[in-house]
Amino acid sequence: QLQLVESGGGLVQPGGSLRLSCAAEGFTLDDYAVLWFRLVPGKEREGVSCISTTDRSTEYGDFVKDRFTASRDNAENTAYLQMNNLEPGDTAMYVCALDLTCLSFNYPELRPADFDAWGAGIQVNVTS
Repeated sequence: QLQLVESGGGLVQPGGSLRLSCAAEGFTLDDYAVLWFRLVPGKEREGVSCISTTDRSTEYGDFVKDRFTASRDNAENTAYLQMNNLEPGDTAMYVCALDLTCLSFNYPELRPADFDAWGAGIQVNVTS
């Protein structure tokens, strides 16, 4: 089973920054697109970002508005989500997931089991 370990979450003030990491354990991240989603109780899951495995092309949710940057370091077997200018509305559980492509990014109805891997998630709280 593919395992992912997220880190880098926490509490930050509005306007602050965080960098989330998604590390692959026991397999090569190279073979997968890395997606970030966020979960808020009572709300539909939102796609935050996806970075492809081949040309490292990226796509983002509309709410990102150039504030977040997805990247990957295959040598470190880790993907990152740099989040700048955070807003209280960004408060959520952030989860990284793997799929062969970014096609699943725009399908919130997909279940975690539909992905090749689904992390445990990490909490981000943006509050003054």
